[in-house]
Amino acid sequence: MERLWRIVKYECVYLKAFKDGAHLKEELGHYFAWYNQERPHQELDDATPDEVYFTQPVKQAA
Repeated sequence: MERLWRIVKYECVYLKAFKDGAHLKEELGHYFAWYNQERPHQELDDATPDEVYFTQPVKQAA
């Protein structure tokens, strides 16, 4: 979790000047959509989190 927030700060928060909290919330929404849908992750063999998550088989409740 700490690595995620470090990445968010360096790739989004520190690079922009936000008008207010609502603007920050909007930009973080855009960032996380990009992070999960488009940004390849080395730990996931250059797949996106969405590609990995949505290709997992669905587990049935016991």
